[in-house]
Amino acid sequence: MGNFKTNNTNINMAKKDITFTEVDNTIEETEIVKKDFLTTYAKPIIYAVAALVIGVGAYYGYKNLIKEPKEKEAAEAIFMAENLFGKMATTGFSKDSVNIVLNGGTLDGKGITGLLKVASNYSGTAAGNRAKYLIGAAYLQTKEFDKAISFLKDFDANGAYQTDIKKNMMLGHAFAELKKTDDALTAYKKAATVNTKDEAFTAEALLTAASYAETLGKTKDAIDLYQELKDKFATSQAVQSGDVDKYLARLGVTK
Repeated sequence: MGNFKTNNTNINMAKKDITFTEVDNTIEETEIVKKDFLTTYAKPIIYAVAALVIGVGAYYGYKNLIKEPKEKEAAEAIFMAENLFGKMATTGFSKDSVNIVLNGGTLDGKGITGLLKVASNYSGTAAGNRAKYLIGAAYLQTKEFDKAISFLKDFDANGAYQTDIKKNMMLGHAFAELKKTDDALTAYKKAATVNTKDEAFTAEALLTAASYAETLGKTKDAIDLYQELKDKFATSQAVQSGDVDKYLARLGVTK
């Protein structure tokens, strides 16, 4: 019996020795794998992390040291010209005032930075973008329609849908003046699709598009646009007054 216990103990110890050896080997192999991994990938990992840190730092540096100061400077530069344009939109445009708005100058002893300079010097800023819209509108007043189209096309309304509608309406006017009738009608139609729930500007765009299509002899387009105005904007002045029904009747639609 004693020998049996001794042999059993030896067997158990042998099992333990084997187990410990396997564990030691596994640990050694794991350490080797770790070392190989770090040797192979350490630099790429460091570079990737460094690039991320530098990228984040560069973004905040650009935002705080360049973008925000430039936005502020641009807003200050456009203020006088934008204010003058707003007054003219209410009281009427004059050749001299429009020239100052576009090219800069002095008015009532105050220096005004022209919108053309703002758009050029502050490209990428909100004020620089806004300047393009005002320049386009100003060139419509001076009847420089190609220039108006160029600046209006380059303007981004950035989701301000009423401004976007006005932009496309002005493009339509400019194209119409240049006798580019297809482009004009396309612009008017686009103005009417910017926000189909807007009851003021969209209804006006539909009426303009329909009237223009009628003058071009595009009867089907005109009927469709008048009908859309009647169906979707029943509270609009043109519909309430009965004018749209008159226009439709003139085109042969009496129902």
